[in-house]
Parts: sequence; C-alpha cells; structure tokens
Amino acid sequence: MTTTPTEEQLRAALRDVKDPELDLNIIDLGLVYDVEIDDGNALVRMTLTSPGCPAGPMITNDVYKTLRAIDGVQDVNVEIVWEPYWTPERIEPKIRAMMGF
Repeated sequence: MTTTPTEEQLRAALRDVKDPELDLNIIDLGLVYDVEIDDGNALVRMTLTSPGCPAGPMITNDVYKTLRAIDGVQDVNVEIVWEPYWTPERIEPKIRAMMGF
C-alpha cells in the first residue's frame, strides 16, 4: 500500500531544486508559495525571480521530476503565479544575509 506524502515531505524534496543562476534552492529563495497534496496529486504554486526568467522551464521541469520521484505522488501540477511578486526579501533571512541583501 502506498502512503501519501505530507506537504512537509514535498517541501523538503523541493530543496533539491535549484535556480541555476543563483545556485540556491527554490525553497530558500522563497519561490514556492504553496504546496498541497490531495489523493496523490501534488500542486505547487510558485513564482520565478522575474517574468522573463530564462531558467523558468528548467526549474519547473525539475519540480515535476523531483516530486514525481516520491512514492505516493501520482501527478504534479506547477502553477506559476505573479502575485505576490517575488523580491529578494522573500529569500530565507540567513541566506539573504550571506548574499548581502
């Protein structure tokens, strides 16, 4: 029997997905706004650092691959949203301090 992973487990897995330009994971960058799991279907609401982010397709593909690899995840839907708009203030405070923001 397959168990459904928790939202916390999905968020932990998303720490493996990095923005290649900044070399930081999308959780610490504050790009992931919401993660839900319902009956094996994962929904990730996230943003990118800018609407024209050239790494956007690669990041969303990595989100799909990372979450689909988790036992109990049947499907993944990534919803890119622009509200609220991402700013460096969304970066994890310790990381932001190391980056000098």
